[in-house]
Amino acid sequence: MQLKFTAVCEEAQKHEGGGYVAYAQELPGAITQGETLEEARENLRDAIERLLEANRELSRETQSGHSVIHEEIAISVPRNEPISHLREHGCELLREGAKHSVDVNRAAHKTSTVPRHVEIKNPTAIKICRQLGVPDPQK
Repeated sequence: MQLKFTAVCEEAQKHEGGGYVAYAQELPGAITQGETLEEARENLRDAIERLLEANRELSRETQSGHSVIHEEIAISVPRNEPISHLREHGCELLREGAKHSVDVNRAAHKTSTVPRHVEIKNPTAIKICRQLGVPDPQK
């Protein structure tokens, strides 16, 4: 399986040391540098791989105390039911799919998938809110 990300490479000014700063637009935290554009690209590939590995490991560490199932899932990378709590806190629909939508909190520069189920269970709603940087919904 191959994932594709948008690499953003910014040329640094000479008085800032020159070279390039590179980051993955869709993957916050994946940032690196290189003296040349090719070096920055290669370093970014490595940074993305390391970040995905670290995030997987971190998620396993932080999910203790309850039953958690970890399994691989294959996706094809590229609900329109209103989610009033998210909308009240400035989130908006970014992209729509058959089973999930993607909401964005532009102020916090955060995104989250939102299942298009008839009912979203409270633990899922809380995780979505936290990923988007908005207050937890009231029970």
